[in-house]
Amino acid sequence: MPGGAVAVLLNPAAGRRRQRALVPELLRRLRAGGYELDVVSSGSPAEAEQDCAKLLAAGVHALVAIGGDGTVHTAVQAVAGSGVPFAVVPAGTGNDFAAAVGVPTDPLTAADQVARALRDGVSTRPVDLARVTGANGAVRWFAAVMAAGFDAVVNERANAMSWPRGDRRYDLAIFLELARLRARDYRVVLDGSVLQPQAILVAVGNTASYGGGIRICPDADPCDGLLDVVVGRAMSRRTLVRLRGWAYRGVHVRHRLVDAYRARTVELHAEGITTYADGERCLPLPVTIECVPGALRLLRP
Repeated sequence: MPGGAVAVLLNPAAGRRRQRALVPELLRRLRAGGYELDVVSSGSPAEAEQDCAKLLAAGVHALVAIGGDGTVHTAVQAVAGSGVPFAVVPAGTGNDFAAAVGVPTDPLTAADQVARALRDGVSTRPVDLARVTGANGAVRWFAAVMAAGFDAVVNERANAMSWPRGDRRYDLAIFLELARLRARDYRVVLDGSVLQPQAILVAVGNTASYGGGIRICPDADPCDGLLDVVVGRAMSRRTLVRLRGWAYRGVHVRHRLVDAYRARTVELHAEGITTYADGERCLPLPVTIECVPGALRLLRP
């Protein structure tokens, strides 16, 4: 049996706490991998990032995230570029990154798979991450998709609202932002080529989907060394609502008002937009986003 420790980032609020009862069993199954577990369950994402970074610096054998895309987002701030093996046990409302890299949807099965990989000897496969640099030099990473248009504006409004709670708050934010819908002037630089669209939707994808299965960047591949960029130009409210429905199947990119690109480096400029990456508040525009091939070493089952 191996010795040493594995760090586990645990989000007890993931999946709106529906998976909370599973946590003891998930940890029990992970321990079958033969390592002691150093569990991080901090009060805030910033504290969790710091605690994960400390454990990685101390020499843990791997980092496992139990939660959804937000938990993965917190984990990759510490593990990106470190070479430390990473695994995810999907237990959130949105598990888009886990789905993109082939993790079983059932968290118990995923935990068993991680334990088996640890027990049999750690090997990894490289997966790309996106590195975001803000105007002030701040750096963040994301694993799945960054929203930098209508969806980011909706998230920002929803997070500023104290009522109602749950999904209804997000639905109300969508309604309010649709009422004031307007295209914004963007400057998008793709590997040095400049575009200046008036746009409603802007998304940058390392993987295909966000929001629990919305395939906003349907052809994105987290192992191709490129970022997919989808731009929805100026459109009516009715068209936007229709396209959001089509995005679950990834067919919105066929619409004449939607353009799709690929690039290694993407610069985004617009007024009044704070981006959201992996569903979490990220940096205000302008930002530069770079695909970093192999920045994540995914634990191989």
